[in-house]
Amino acid sequence: MTSLQQGRPVGELLRGWRQRRGLSQMDLALRAEVSTRHVSFLETGRSQPSRDMLLHLAEELDVPLRDRNSLLVAAGFAPVFAERPLDDPALSATREAVELVLAGHEPYPALAVDRHWTLVTANRAVGLLMEGLSPELLEPPINVLRLSLHPRGLASRIDNLRQWRDHVLHRLTRQVDASADPTLVALLEELRGYPAPEPTPDARTRDFGGVVVPLRLRTSLGLLSFFGTITVFGTPVDITLAELAIESFFPADPDTAEALRRAATARARQDS
Repeated sequence: MTSLQQGRPVGELLRGWRQRRGLSQMDLALRAEVSTRHVSFLETGRSQPSRDMLLHLAEELDVPLRDRNSLLVAAGFAPVFAERPLDDPALSATREAVELVLAGHEPYPALAVDRHWTLVTANRAVGLLMEGLSPELLEPPINVLRLSLHPRGLASRIDNLRQWRDHVLHRLTRQVDASADPTLVALLEELRGYPAPEPTPDARTRDFGGVVVPLRLRTSLGLLSFFGTITVFGTPVDITLAELAIESFFPADPDTAEALRRAATARARQDS
């Protein structure tokens, strides 16, 4: 439970999530197939929700599992969603699945992060992206968004820094709007305070027609260009898994693909 939620009545928390999702009481009532009056009574505290009703409304509001536990506690119920470390024996199969996805993505970079963009694990190709970075930024826990935009991080090597910075800040802003997570709010303010270069005049003409925003990075292999995808678990009932995401980078041009294949071949020869 966040400091913003501690001690707040469950009705106030429900109203906050409804408003954050841009829904009226009638909208939520229609989605949940209950009366608008019942939603109103729950939000004002005139009625107390049952455990099942609270979970039902949380599902309709797409409340994160961590915050569903907070709703339950605020209503006097025990939390129902476990939070185990990824190395817990109960999560061994999912941990193996994550490692398989990361290894299978080589020779291209891929990494797993938690809800605060803290690096959980990565494949060997990610090491290429982190060459020559300031040592203090590589001390665990590593925040990959900070690493991306910090002046002593990747920022000095990103060819389209203004475009990439706008993309990262926009994505983080949407995450803050959806979650109101105070740690993410603080991270967003920190990243906004980093120096911002002037826009590149032809930036819009080089971003795949507005479909994706590339990351163009200067490396020891030359200028590499990537686009990324995010993978999450489809039906998690554990908070750790619900908050875990895998970001995979794909080559955006043939030169990048060839450079990464050559680097992987050289690395394999060194390992043998």
